[in-house]
Amino acid sequence: MIEDPLQQGGYSIFHETMADMIYPEIERAAKSGAVPLWGLGVIEQHGPHLPLGTDVYVPMAVLRLARRVLAGRGIESVIVPPCYWGVNHVTASYAGSFLVRPEVFVALMIDVFASLKKDGFSHVFCVSGHGDAVHNRTVLDGVRQGSAAAAIDGRTIVSRAMAARLGFDSADPHLAIAPEEGAAPGEPIDVHAGRWETSLMWAAFPEVVRSDVLPGLAPTDFAPADLAEWRKGGEHARGKSPHGYVGDPASASREHGLRLLQREAALVADAVAAALARDG
Repeated sequence: MIEDPLQQGGYSIFHETMADMIYPEIERAAKSGAVPLWGLGVIEQHGPHLPLGTDVYVPMAVLRLARRVLAGRGIESVIVPPCYWGVNHVTASYAGSFLVRPEVFVALMIDVFASLKKDGFSHVFCVSGHGDAVHNRTVLDGVRQGSAAAAIDGRTIVSRAMAARLGFDSADPHLAIAPEEGAAPGEPIDVHAGRWETSLMWAAFPEVVRSDVLPGLAPTDFAPADLAEWRKGGEHARGKSPHGYVGDPASASREHGLRLLQREAALVADAVAAALARDG
């Protein structure tokens, strides 16, 4: 039996974030050199079984655990309240997917970075909960502009696979690369509201998972060409995935989600610790 790593953390995405702290605690955290961790997601459709806020819930659960892993290594951190007004491209045509212009998103990031710098923080690490290429390129743009404007060390944590897919330069000082286990050759494509994401949500926020719907959801069995077509967005996405998911949500389990949460939190903590060590 895997111990619940969230320890009854609650439904609120503000739980264990700066939003539930008082200002003297923020002052003390900044003076002690605490590192802000910021989750950036979107509100978008996630099939007939997961809530629109999935891409916000998941990074918040991961960051809660990463904070504990970092504390065990002697690295203090605070969690910035999540951003959920990100950029949707692939799922933009589905009901419930909010459309935010990239320039608006970047402007918000610049102001948040400035606020953290104003409070005395010198670093900020961002974690995207959304796989959309346009969103993640915008996050990196916001990190670059926010870091320059506020004179703060800002980075976005991405996997090696994501960095390669988006053409990011691994030597970019605003990237923190998280090592990861790649998918096995021939493994079914599961990228949106499938087994991976459904398991994570089931482990962290079971209250909002429509588990009664899962048995009736057939796997999409996408090939790479299907995924490329889906990623074009709009009617291409709806045509390839009428029910709004890519993967096999019916095979999800809470136990698998708990293992995933622990693994992803460790990867985030590793990336943060490595970046701080390089900075000396």
